[in-house]
Amino acid sequence: MAEDLEEDFDEGEGSEELPEAPSSKLPIKKILVLVLPLLLLVGAGAGLYFTGVIDAVLGKVKGGGEEHPAVAEHKADAPKQVGPAIFMDIPEMLVNLQTQGRKQSFLKIRVALELESPADMPRVDQVMPRIVDSFQVYLRELRVEDLQGAAGMHLLREELLTRVNAAVKPVKVNDVLFKEMLVQ
Repeated sequence: MAEDLEEDFDEGEGSEELPEAPSSKLPIKKILVLVLPLLLLVGAGAGLYFTGVIDAVLGKVKGGGEEHPAVAEHKADAPKQVGPAIFMDIPEMLVNLQTQGRKQSFLKIRVALELESPADMPRVDQVMPRIVDSFQVYLRELRVEDLQGAAGMHLLREELLTRVNAAVKPVKVNDVLFKEMLVQ
Protein backbone atom coordinates (compact mmCIF):
# COMPACT_ATOMS: atom_id res chain seq x y z
CA MET A 1 0.00 0.00 0.00
CA ALA A 2 2.82 2.38 0.80
CA GLU A 3 4.44 1.52 -2.53
CA ASP A 4 1.21 2.30 -4.37
CA LEU A 5 1.08 5.70 -2.72
CA GLU A 6 4.68 6.43 -3.68
CA GLU A 7 3.99 5.49 -7.27
CA ASP A 8 0.89 7.69 -7.32
CA PHE A 9 2.91 10.52 -5.83
CA ASP A 10 5.79 10.11 -8.26
CA GLU A 11 3.52 9.88 -11.28
CA GLY A 12 0.86 12.27 -9.98
CA GLU A 13 0.38 15.98 -10.22
CA GLY A 14 3.29 16.74 -7.90
CA SER A 15 5.87 15.64 -10.45
CA GLU A 16 4.20 17.62 -13.20
CA GLU A 17 4.30 20.87 -11.19
CA LEU A 18 8.05 20.85 -10.66
CA PRO A 19 8.97 21.65 -14.25
CA GLU A 20 6.33 24.39 -14.41
CA ALA A 21 7.50 26.21 -11.26
CA PRO A 22 10.93 27.28 -12.59
CA SER A 23 9.46 28.37 -15.91
CA SER A 24 6.86 30.50 -14.12
CA LYS A 25 9.56 32.12 -11.97
CA LEU A 26 11.80 32.82 -14.94
CA PRO A 27 9.75 35.77 -16.27
CA ILE A 28 9.56 37.24 -12.76
CA LYS A 29 13.34 37.09 -12.43
CA LYS A 30 13.77 38.64 -15.87
CA ILE A 31 11.36 41.41 -14.99
CA LEU A 32 13.15 42.12 -11.71
CA VAL A 33 16.59 42.08 -13.34
CA LEU A 34 15.51 44.45 -16.12
CA VAL A 35 12.95 46.67 -14.44
CA LEU A 36 14.48 47.17 -10.98
CA PRO A 37 17.68 48.91 -12.20
CA LEU A 38 15.60 50.97 -14.60
CA LEU A 39 13.34 52.10 -11.74
CA LEU A 40 16.38 52.93 -9.62
CA LEU A 41 17.86 55.07 -12.40
CA VAL A 42 14.58 56.87 -13.01
CA GLY A 43 14.17 57.47 -9.26
CA ALA A 44 17.70 58.82 -8.92
CA GLY A 45 17.20 61.08 -11.93
CA ALA A 46 13.92 62.39 -10.55
CA GLY A 47 15.55 63.02 -7.17
CA LEU A 48 18.38 64.97 -8.79
CA TYR A 49 15.93 66.94 -10.92
CA PHE A 50 13.64 67.91 -8.04
CA THR A 51 16.51 68.90 -5.75
CA GLY A 52 17.89 71.16 -8.47
CA VAL A 53 21.23 69.41 -8.87
CA ILE A 54 20.68 68.76 -12.57
CA ASP A 55 19.74 72.39 -13.23
CA ALA A 56 22.81 73.63 -11.36
CA VAL A 57 25.11 71.27 -13.29
CA LEU A 58 23.51 72.12 -16.63
CA GLY A 59 23.67 75.83 -15.82
CA LYS A 60 27.43 75.57 -15.24
CA VAL A 61 27.95 73.43 -18.35
CA LYS A 62 25.98 75.80 -20.57
CA GLY A 63 28.16 78.58 -19.25
CA GLY A 64 25.79 81.26 -18.25
CA GLY A 65 22.26 82.32 -18.28
CA GLU A 66 20.19 82.56 -15.20
CA GLU A 67 21.13 81.03 -11.85
CA HIS A 68 18.89 78.45 -10.30
CA PRO A 69 16.63 80.11 -7.68
CA ALA A 70 17.90 77.81 -4.92
CA VAL A 71 21.50 78.75 -5.69
CA ALA A 72 20.64 82.46 -5.80
CA GLU A 73 18.75 82.18 -2.49
CA HIS A 74 21.70 80.41 -0.85
CA LYS A 75 24.04 83.18 -2.01
CA ALA A 76 21.65 85.81 -0.68
CA ASP A 77 21.58 84.13 2.75
CA ALA A 78 25.37 83.98 2.99
CA PRO A 79 26.91 86.81 5.00
CA LYS A 80 28.29 89.52 2.77
CA GLN A 81 31.87 90.07 3.81
CA VAL A 82 32.93 93.23 2.01
CA GLY A 83 35.93 93.80 4.20
CA PRO A 84 37.41 92.24 7.28
CA ALA A 85 35.05 91.16 10.04
CA ILE A 86 34.29 93.68 12.78
CA PHE A 87 34.44 92.44 16.37
CA MET A 88 33.11 94.19 19.42
CA ASP A 89 33.85 93.09 22.98
CA ILE A 90 31.16 92.71 25.62
CA PRO A 91 32.25 93.50 29.19
CA GLU A 92 33.32 90.49 31.24
CA MET A 93 30.48 88.91 33.20
CA LEU A 94 30.56 86.87 36.40
CA VAL A 95 27.32 85.11 37.39
CA ASN A 96 26.40 82.42 39.84
CA LEU A 97 24.76 79.37 38.30
CA GLN A 98 21.75 77.40 39.51
CA THR A 99 22.88 74.69 41.93
CA GLN A 100 21.41 72.11 44.24
CA GLY A 101 22.38 72.47 47.88
CA ARG A 102 24.76 74.94 49.50
CA LYS A 103 27.68 74.69 47.07
CA GLN A 104 27.88 77.71 44.74
CA SER A 105 29.05 77.53 41.11
CA PHE A 106 30.14 80.55 39.12
CA LEU A 107 30.53 81.31 35.44
CA LYS A 108 33.03 83.89 34.25
CA ILE A 109 32.59 84.70 30.58
CA ARG A 110 34.02 87.15 28.04
CA VAL A 111 32.49 87.26 24.58
CA ALA A 112 32.89 89.25 21.40
CA LEU A 113 30.23 90.03 18.83
CA GLU A 114 30.88 89.75 15.10
CA LEU A 115 29.18 92.64 13.31
CA GLU A 116 28.49 93.04 9.61
CA SER A 117 29.98 96.53 9.27
CA PRO A 118 31.72 99.22 11.31
CA ALA A 119 28.64 101.43 10.89
CA ASP A 120 26.76 99.08 13.26
CA MET A 121 29.07 99.74 16.22
CA PRO A 122 27.32 102.92 17.48
CA ARG A 123 23.93 101.15 17.58
CA VAL A 124 25.39 98.20 19.50
CA ASP A 125 27.18 100.58 21.90
CA GLN A 126 23.92 102.42 22.45
CA VAL A 127 22.06 99.26 23.60
CA MET A 128 24.99 97.60 25.41
CA PRO A 129 23.26 97.80 28.84
CA ARG A 130 20.27 95.94 27.36
CA ILE A 131 22.56 93.26 25.88
CA VAL A 132 24.40 92.76 29.19
CA ASP A 133 21.11 92.57 31.07
CA SER A 134 19.71 89.99 28.65
CA PHE A 135 22.88 87.89 28.93
CA GLN A 136 22.92 88.10 32.75
CA VAL A 137 19.29 87.01 33.08
CA TYR A 138 19.85 84.03 30.81
CA LEU A 139 23.19 82.97 32.30
CA ARG A 140 21.86 82.98 35.88
CA GLU A 141 19.27 80.36 34.92
CA LEU A 142 21.88 77.90 33.65
CA ARG A 143 23.15 74.87 35.54
CA VAL A 144 26.67 73.46 35.32
CA GLU A 145 25.28 70.48 33.36
CA ASP A 146 23.92 72.86 30.71
CA LEU A 147 27.44 74.07 29.90
CA GLN A 148 29.11 70.69 29.47
CA GLY A 149 30.23 69.37 26.13
CA ALA A 150 30.12 70.77 22.63
CA ALA A 151 26.33 70.62 22.52
CA GLY A 152 26.11 72.80 25.64
CA MET A 153 28.50 75.34 24.17
CA HIS A 154 26.60 75.40 20.88
CA LEU A 155 23.28 75.91 22.65
CA LEU A 156 24.78 78.72 24.74
CA ARG A 157 26.16 80.42 21.61
CA GLU A 158 22.79 80.17 19.82
CA GLU A 159 20.86 81.53 22.81
CA LEU A 160 23.23 84.47 23.25
CA LEU A 161 23.08 85.22 19.53
CA THR A 162 19.28 85.19 19.58
CA ARG A 163 19.19 87.54 22.56
CA VAL A 164 21.73 90.00 21.15
CA ASN A 165 19.96 90.14 17.78
CA ALA A 166 16.68 90.88 19.57
CA ALA A 167 18.33 93.74 21.48
CA VAL A 168 19.96 95.39 18.44
CA LYS A 169 17.03 94.72 16.11
CA PRO A 170 17.78 96.65 12.92
CA VAL A 171 21.46 95.68 13.17
CA LYS A 172 22.40 92.05 12.56
CA VAL A 173 25.06 90.33 14.65
CA ASN A 174 26.62 87.43 12.71
CA ASP A 175 28.12 85.48 15.60
CA VAL A 176 28.92 85.39 19.30
CA LEU A 177 32.51 84.35 19.94
CA PHE A 178 33.75 83.06 23.30
CA LYS A 179 36.99 84.69 24.38
CA GLU A 180 37.07 83.23 27.87
CA MET A 181 34.76 80.91 29.75
CA LEU A 182 35.43 79.59 33.22
CA VAL A 183 33.05 77.48 35.31
CA GLN A 184 34.06 77.17 38.94
